[in-house]
Amino acid sequence: MKVKGAKVAGATVPGGRCEQMKVKGAKGARAKVAGTKVEPHSNLQPFHLPLSTFHLPPSTFHFPPSTFHLPLFTFHFSPSILHLLQFLILLLCLIPISLHAAPARQPTVKELTIGASAQGRPITALRIGDGPIKVVIVGNTHGAPEANTYALATMLADHFRANPHEVPPAVRLYIIPTINPDGLALGTRFNARGVDLNRNMNTGFDACPDNDWRVRVFGAYGVVSDTGGPYPDSEVESRVLRSFLLDAWGAIFLHSAAGNVFPAFCEHPPSIAMAQTYAAASGYRYTRFWEQYVITGGMHDWAASLGIAAIVPELVTGTEPEFEQNLAGVQAVLAAAAELLPAPEDRLENGMVVPAILWRYWRMHGGNDLFGPPLTPAVVEHGVTRQIFERAVLEMRPEWEDTPYLVQVAPLGRAYAPPPGTAPQRDCPPSACRRFAETPYAIRGAFAAYWERNGGLQTFGFPLSDEVTAYAADGKRRVQQIFERAVFTLNDDGSVALEPLGWAFLVRERSLAPTAAHQVR
Repeated sequence: MKVKGAKVAGATVPGGRCEQMKVKGAKGARAKVAGTKVEPHSNLQPFHLPLSTFHLPPSTFHFPPSTFHLPLFTFHFSPSILHLLQFLILLLCLIPISLHAAPARQPTVKELTIGASAQGRPITALRIGDGPIKVVIVGNTHGAPEANTYALATMLADHFRANPHEVPPAVRLYIIPTINPDGLALGTRFNARGVDLNRNMNTGFDACPDNDWRVRVFGAYGVVSDTGGPYPDSEVESRVLRSFLLDAWGAIFLHSAAGNVFPAFCEHPPSIAMAQTYAAASGYRYTRFWEQYVITGGMHDWAASLGIAAIVPELVTGTEPEFEQNLAGVQAVLAAAAELLPAPEDRLENGMVVPAILWRYWRMHGGNDLFGPPLTPAVVEHGVTRQIFERAVLEMRPEWEDTPYLVQVAPLGRAYAPPPGTAPQRDCPPSACRRFAETPYAIRGAFAAYWERNGGLQTFGFPLSDEVTAYAADGKRRVQQIFERAVFTLNDDGSVALEPLGWAFLVRERSLAPTAAHQVR
């Protein structure tokens, strides 16, 4: 309906401010509008509307040609519509509403200390992003001779710290500038104990025996030496890395100097695809494997054997960080991470499904040989994923993400008490046993060797008794020692085994469970 004598004119916004609305023919106390009296809004004060308040695309409003006349800027409205428009414009002018989309949440940028070296130097990492796909870049495995990889990893960390938006939303990127801070400080390729960390990992999980861990190894320039370590994963730096990569999807191990990129040795398609992607973007040569000699105990082969896509970019020189080439390679992998990198997979063991991260922990610590097979399906309670194995209960706690303690052995040993009257033994010199400030008990001999070789403090915890004689699970009296997370037993042949604490826990749990309800007939 057209309203005579009520043309709205002068609807301009000069200088970015709202002008008072002017209604022609509505001067004075009253205005006659087609026989209808319209009371002027004498209390309507001038209002100001900054132009920046509105950000509307041209297609937002569609006015029929009959109601909107561009040359004259004349509108024709009914009185009720006119009042409603005045109210709405006033409301918009008074309320500070921005039509911009809410700013995107900034990704996490966090400095971490994930462990310490043999000489106590910190091993650090930078985290960028919050996505489920964990990608880890590891620099400076070979200390001072490959210090350019430390420089490169540091430059990559600085770049992504300043540009966190370059990490895709689905990715969490971690950069470890050096996994061998002792070698970097001491001017050597090895760690402080003389071990080559890239020959120290347990690579016996895959189907390729050629790359299995050995004491005698090939090194740089064809040098053969006994630097693989006394046993797989013997070094504290190796254990820090394997714990931190437990939930990784992909790992990039920076080395020098050859100018190529190669994947894990044993056939692993995701590693191969990742290496090809990195090589194409960086300009380095893709090589199916290291051509000079077979690498045994390599970090990349260990990672791939657990389902982690793993590659080794070799910088062209041993001096320059070659930042631009490697930044391009990293960016290409991150951009294609969802397609390239495999998610950790659940596995079937003893007819039971073992969740992916628990399986990796179980496998890397010896699997059946150490913990025995799973006895029950995994359960999730209060956010903790728990599964019972023959000799242990494994627990995954999400709050321990970004630490080496994401998965732990439950402290079942605390429920066992040594025979009454036992006291700490003081007849053990430091060279023959290991003592701790946190407990009066020591470990010695076969128990000390077994404790150290299979994970030490992180796996078994502190001793809660000295060696005692007690009944073992086989019904025989044997020498035993109680730890926070295990009970060691000495067999007749001098070997050490874990008591079946998982079985005991399961029996106790079921015996305490409420019985079935009685039926009323």
